[in-house]
Amino acid sequence: MQTVPKSNTGKDGGSWLSRLSDQLGGDEDHGPIKGTLSTGRIGMIWLAANLVVTTLLTGTLFVPGVSWPLAIGLIVLGSIVGGVVLVLVGNMGTRTGLSTMSLTKGAFGLRGSLLTTAANVVILMGWCWVQAMLAGVTVNYLVEGFTGYSNPILFSVMCQFLVVCLAIFGHKGIEKIEPWLGLVIFLIMLYIFYTAFTTFSPSAFINLPVDKSLGWNGVSVLDVVIATVISWTVLSAEMNRLAKSQKAGVVGSGVGYLTSTIMSMGLGATAIAYVVLSGEEARSFDPTMIVSAFGAPLAIVIFLSVMATNTMVVYGMVSSVVGILPGNKVRFLPAALVLGTVSLIGSSWLAMLDQFTSFLTLVGSLFVPVFAIMIVDYYLVHKRVYDHDILLDRGGKYWYQNGIHYPAIIIWAIGIGVSMLLTHGLVSPLGATIPTFAITFLLYLGWSWLTKAMVTLPTAYEHLSTDQ
Repeated sequence: MQTVPKSNTGKDGGSWLSRLSDQLGGDEDHGPIKGTLSTGRIGMIWLAANLVVTTLLTGTLFVPGVSWPLAIGLIVLGSIVGGVVLVLVGNMGTRTGLSTMSLTKGAFGLRGSLLTTAANVVILMGWCWVQAMLAGVTVNYLVEGFTGYSNPILFSVMCQFLVVCLAIFGHKGIEKIEPWLGLVIFLIMLYIFYTAFTTFSPSAFINLPVDKSLGWNGVSVLDVVIATVISWTVLSAEMNRLAKSQKAGVVGSGVGYLTSTIMSMGLGATAIAYVVLSGEEARSFDPTMIVSAFGAPLAIVIFLSVMATNTMVVYGMVSSVVGILPGNKVRFLPAALVLGTVSLIGSSWLAMLDQFTSFLTLVGSLFVPVFAIMIVDYYLVHKRVYDHDILLDRGGKYWYQNGIHYPAIIIWAIGIGVSMLLTHGLVSPLGATIPTFAITFLLYLGWSWLTKAMVTLPTAYEHLSTDQ
């Protein structure tokens, strides 16, 4: 059985880039990884990843468009609903050792998965840019306040440069730095909550008047919260394949993600309510507004959260590119440098901040159908087993028709169309995300059953890091 060989380029000479790549060990991220991290460590990585400025500022979109308690309740509900998808996809990574986009080979084919990977890289690059810009704008606000000097583009690029430096160390670097960043961010957030609720009573937040002219309702809030979870699911297998057991991955990611999302988004909703209660004008998705209200502690949260999150995002992009091409054709460090350079250039495009909600909608439209198909294919069609054929360059059971599984591609396209229609056309009482997932799920399951694609006698489960 052909498996992905380990690269030894540079160990007996070679270019300085090859030698540095071997020294950093990033190419260990190529192919299946057998995880070693405990429940607590996985939980802390997920905690650090989503205690992030974009999630926090997403919470500022909801209030006072809906009441503060309704916003908090929907944040909890949406995070739980979307978290089920995140944990299921993450568990696929733990069981196989593969990254999220490498796992799409099972459903979409060895070549068809290139489409999902391309979409993933574009989406993650967008996340990089947005978060680096928000960090840069925040740093610029503080620097301008102290010195009078203002250059948000420069500070955005500088923040992203630090991220790229961290990301080139691969998963070992993430294992070491993310838990500590998460702990610091978490403690500062607790202080900000304490400040908010000692300045104004909980009843003041509960009774804050609703401004219906902002156009929000319960369904639209729930849709955005679930879409936020989906945006993180593209990295779930990357992170959970580092877990030493399925229990560690499921519990760690579930608890870590829910805690961080509810904390971050809830803090955003609370911070904007605090601003309104203080008599100030509410400006959603504006980090400088809430930094002016809470001062340097919140600015530190925003900066550290971008360091933690964008490190994982750059790592996810590189893992997607490296893992999708068998035979170690692309090495980790060169890919990290190329993609990192693009992320640096894009972080100067501050106008993208005005399009964040449209960007989040695009994420949901592209990837809600992908994850519905992946879950059906792995858990129901292939009975929780992808074998070593998924590591091949060509041939084997996942080759389908010239490397492409056309039914999965077609159903994915239908799912995207449904999402776009429900987002921009028809009004659904359930929003766009839940119906899109359900329709795609049922279409792929129905096709698999009608064509008798369901595996009846699966091969014995074996982690793919085991050589055959």
